Amino acid sequence: MRIFMFVSQTKDDLHAFAGDESGSKLPAKYGPWGLTGTLHSREAPPHKFARRVIEQSIASEGFQLWRTKPKG
Repeated sequence: MRIFMFVSQTKDDLHAFAGDESGSKLPAKYGPWGLTGTLHSREAPPHKFARRVIEQSIASEGFQLWRTKPKG
């Protein structure tokens, strides 16, 4: 399964994983969303996130959100 990575263009610290390149199931209230990358089937996600958990979330919800720590 390919996983697509996005960043919210309204909330700088909010990111998402989705199952499609358009991010069609990402929450509109945090959009627009910008595509930042793609993980192929054997690539590890950033920040040591568990790929299995991400894939389960995408299967059940269509996406998984995550945040970065604020700078400073």
